[in-house]
Amino acid sequence: MIDHNQGTAAPQPGGSANEDFKHSFSPWFWGSISAATLMHFLVFAFWPSMSAADVSIDTGTTPLINPPAQIEPPEPPQPITRPALPVITDALADVDITIDDFDFDNPPPPPPPPPGDMDINIEDAPIWTAVDIYPFIKNREELQRALEREYPPFYRDAGIGGTARVWFFIDETGKVVKTQIHTSSGYEALDDSALKVSHLYEFSPAMNRDKPVPVWVSLDITFRTRQQPIPGDSAAV
Repeated sequence: MIDHNQGTAAPQPGGSANEDFKHSFSPWFWGSISAATLMHFLVFAFWPSMSAADVSIDTGTTPLINPPAQIEPPEPPQPITRPALPVITDALADVDITIDDFDFDNPPPPPPPPPGDMDINIEDAPIWTAVDIYPFIKNREELQRALEREYPPFYRDAGIGGTARVWFFIDETGKVVKTQIHTSSGYEALDDSALKVSHLYEFSPAMNRDKPVPVWVSLDITFRTRQQPIPGDSAAV
């Protein structure tokens, strides 16, 4: 049953919340813009003015300082003369090396006779041996080249020479078996060179009553340049 005394509800003004927001956006937007503009104007109009302090430095005028008087530099020292370097050359010096002939006119005196029962090895030390025909050198040209080759360069270039007398022990075939220095040349290097060459000698065998025998002989080996005087007496026994 319907109560006719109540009536119908009155309609609400406006629409939904979304529609109300859309209708109120424009006034709020322009109001905010106007307020922000007014605020900025007031800030710029009433804010106290500021200025940067002057921090520049006055350097003024730099005084001119008179330079010191020009000093003459000392003269450079004289250059040190470099010593001359030795010149190495392949050219051989003009060398005159002689091989003396045997001179058996004055053989050394024979040693005292040994005891009858003692055997003597003639190779142990130089000893006199009876011979009829002494040995002679067979390869003089080869020895000349060997002596030039073995001449110590230092002594040759300095013009230093000398004569070494060398003992040779020659067997029955003429072969040099042993050598030793009889008399030194006064220079160890020349003595060593003489011994090196002494083993290249080739002899004919010594003969005693048509029989080859071993024998000791001594021979001078002389090293000298052509500018040196030739010794007056150079005997080989």
